[in-house]
Amino acid sequence: MRGGSAVAVLTLTVMLTGHAAASATATGPALSVDVSAARHAISPDIYGLNGGDPAFNAEIGQSVARWGGNTTSRYNFKNRTYNTGSDWFFENIVTDQERSVEGMVRSNLDRGIKPVVTVPMIGWVAKDSPSTHPFNCGFPATRFPQQDKFDEWDPNCGNGQLNQQNLTGVPADTSIKADAAFAGEMVAHLANRFGTAARGGVPIYQLDNEPVLWAQTHRDVHPEPVSYDELGGKGTATAAAIKAADPSAKVLGPSGWGYCEWVASGVDGCGPGADSAAHGGLNLSQWYLKNMKDFSDAHGGQRFLDYFDQHFYPQISADKDPAANALRLRSTRSLWDPTYVEENWIGPGGVNAPPLQFIRTMKSWIAQYNPGTKTAITEYNWGALDHINGALAQADVLGIFGREGLDLATMWGEPKPTDPGAYAFRMYRDYDGAGSRFGDVSVSATAADQGRLAVYAAQRSADKALTVMVVNKTGGELTSPLSVAGFDSAGAAQRFTYGEANLGAIVRGDDLQVSNGQVNATYPANSITLLVLPAAGCSASLHVNGDWGTGHAATVTVTNDRRAAMTGWRVSWTWPGDQQVTKSWNTTLKQDAAGVVATDAGWNGSIGAGGSTTFGFQATGRAAPPALTCTPG
Repeated sequence: MRGGSAVAVLTLTVMLTGHAAASATATGPALSVDVSAARHAISPDIYGLNGGDPAFNAEIGQSVARWGGNTTSRYNFKNRTYNTGSDWFFENIVTDQERSVEGMVRSNLDRGIKPVVTVPMIGWVAKDSPSTHPFNCGFPATRFPQQDKFDEWDPNCGNGQLNQQNLTGVPADTSIKADAAFAGEMVAHLANRFGTAARGGVPIYQLDNEPVLWAQTHRDVHPEPVSYDELGGKGTATAAAIKAADPSAKVLGPSGWGYCEWVASGVDGCGPGADSAAHGGLNLSQWYLKNMKDFSDAHGGQRFLDYFDQHFYPQISADKDPAANALRLRSTRSLWDPTYVEENWIGPGGVNAPPLQFIRTMKSWIAQYNPGTKTAITEYNWGALDHINGALAQADVLGIFGREGLDLATMWGEPKPTDPGAYAFRMYRDYDGAGSRFGDVSVSATAADQGRLAVYAAQRSADKALTVMVVNKTGGELTSPLSVAGFDSAGAAQRFTYGEANLGAIVRGDDLQVSNGQVNATYPANSITLLVLPAAGCSASLHVNGDWGTGHAATVTVTNDRRAAMTGWRVSWTWPGDQQVTKSWNTTLKQDAAGVVATDAGWNGSIGAGGSTTFGFQATGRAAPPALTCTPG
């Protein structure tokens, strides 16, 4: 317990039915949780998605959704038209109302989900286009009759290459110019339609999408590589236009595509070069943060960048063979581990690569160059979401996001509701099918070997329960002791498991009784196990002192069930009839209709471990002892 009281240490064990006996399992690494250490809030926005099944999104209580991707770089809200870029033959597509930015915002706001809306910054947006084939496109056959490939559905639209060499497009074929003022108009339009961010409208705007890739993804209008100055100048101008249109909105950027954009501009490529040297030798992310801070300082201290956002895709294949699966589970360490060197092309020779420790590096750069900025990863995906291996990686990633204090994350390429990857989300957001969730206050959790058993812990504010997530990344059952410090358990731990033994459900196991604080835990091979430890609290019992028909008197005993003192208590009940309290003593008591709440009187709020106190009341009507609920103050 906190506040100088004695610390209780428990060792919990999970025995899982349907698996080999404990003697057949291997000894796993020791696990430990300290509820009083490393406490910080877990942002609910780390459980976001870019899209996905609406029923599944509702089931997990999705709090944030992103409207982004390559098509948003040239989206024109005035005609609901975007350009596909290199994703599909650089074609202008007119959306229907449901898929428009307004449709996305309306759908998410109606479901209580915060939308993140991308605003174009590239300098061009799609012009009016036919809504059916033939579309306007960046490399039409009428202008470029010889190309390597044409759209089979629209033979006038080519891929913009001849003999694998890029052709030079004519931007006006598909697009019209649009500067920061256009972004401001878009924000003002959405604020007029849905209200400002402060009044329940769009809360966050993203500064385009993966800008250093414009020279590839949108090379028909932007063939030049992006420089520090272009990214910085367009970023500050667009952020200022957003804030002018809606001062209560937040701005998120630069939303880089991956490692190269993490450290370098398009001019420099994938490492330090002349562009970096001309900007103080800082890498692109460092300079971007500093440039935004300098712009803020020059404008009275107004913040123009609220979230520093980067995309993260582990550099591994989509294979599901043993080697790929093992690498997938190791690669989550890229997010945090100061000892992990990338096992890919980034490798030991990359700039800032060994070690990457992505989230921690983001936070360290923010602390140095733009303090107070939040962190976001608006695209990520470890793959294999249709396999237990992908579910294990996803559960590990969500645990890391919470422990490391990431502020916002939205997965790109969402799992189907029946995929194992969806169950990784459910383990944190709906483990019992009734909406129960992993805790919202992260606490210290460590494993002697995080590569075999990864452990994450959090306390739930609503009921003070401790939730402990354990991911067994190995192919065998592991028996490990789990010690919990700084927490008084009610005496039993609930257990929920998802694993390869049943890919279609989260299995509720038997509650685990804590006997003298000593038991062992066995975690199945390739599984995710959640332990829920209800917090010990207080209990209340009622004794009727007298009943004379038209009234009665009673004494209530409040008992502290904790191993440490509590500093206050609250007892509540609901009368079964029309009883009315007329007098009370040793308590502050209030009645509203049939509901009664009695709290300590101050002097009797402190109860030692295992101790008790009493209060009494007199009420009208016959005695009908109600069910009492006791909560520590």
